Amino acid sequence: MTLPSEFRVAGAPISWGVCEVPGWGRMLAAPTVLREMAELGLTATELGPPGYLPREPERLRHLLGEHGLGLVGGFLAVALHEDTEHAVAVAEESAALFAACGGEVLVLAAATGLDGYDARPALDDAQWATLVETAARIRDVAARHGLSTVLHPHVGTHVERQDEVERFLADSDLPLCLDTGHLLVGGADPVALAVSQPGRVGHVHLKDVRADLAEQVRAGTLPYAAAVAQGLYVPLGEGDVDLEAMVSAVHNAGYTGWYVLEQDTALAETSPDDVPRRDTARSLTYLENVLSRLPAA
Repeated sequence: MTLPSEFRVAGAPISWGVCEVPGWGRMLAAPTVLREMAELGLTATELGPPGYLPREPERLRHLLGEHGLGLVGGFLAVALHEDTEHAVAVAEESAALFAACGGEVLVLAAATGLDGYDARPALDDAQWATLVETAARIRDVAARHGLSTVLHPHVGTHVERQDEVERFLADSDLPLCLDTGHLLVGGADPVALAVSQPGRVGHVHLKDVRADLAEQVRAGTLPYAAAVAQGLYVPLGEGDVDLEAMVSAVHNAGYTGWYVLEQDTALAETSPDDVPRRDTARSLTYLENVLSRLPAA
């Protein structure tokens, strides 16, 4: 892989099936995942779910360093609408770890407080206001550690659908993690969002999606985890997201942050171990071609 040097491209353990959801699937060992990332030419990773990689800064730096990888930051799904002191404390611990290991961004999702992403209780206006306020408090905590915070619209969280994304943009000044997959599954157009809100794109997760399965998740006829297991996410360029248009839009607007390959994958017991590496390699080939056609910043 030979990516243009001005673009920062990273990986994430979820592309290798590593997820915080109980019963998600078989997880490959961390040394295997990190080695394969490095062999594919990636130079950095997001952290992955709590407990998968070490939470002690010295051990984490050593493990990543063994594979020549830096740390982008990490994903934190925490309930923002209730038990706010706990949410802020968890964010403080994560921000301190990310900063100590060279991370730059805390990727925050408005979790429901339930396990998994298949159910979403409704919020009232007061709970929504608490969610927005808590996100701002976490932003300030992370900033004290030198990190930026982005809000990640995510299936099965309280910021998922297009109207919720629009409401959050109106009520909060936090930038977004533009996740091309979760936005499409939630009913938003990631390209249109990139074009209409270029100043609110603070981080990018690249996914490609099968629109037929996304429609079933949106309609409530197929649980999210089941859709992932059935192949909701496919290598970049093989699904229904116009990734070239989206990447062009954020690049032309001056985005200089990370592009994180973050294809949610669930490995069955019978899945070959080489599937994540194979699919990530295909995504990288596609992305290399897209980036090579963009004008220099």
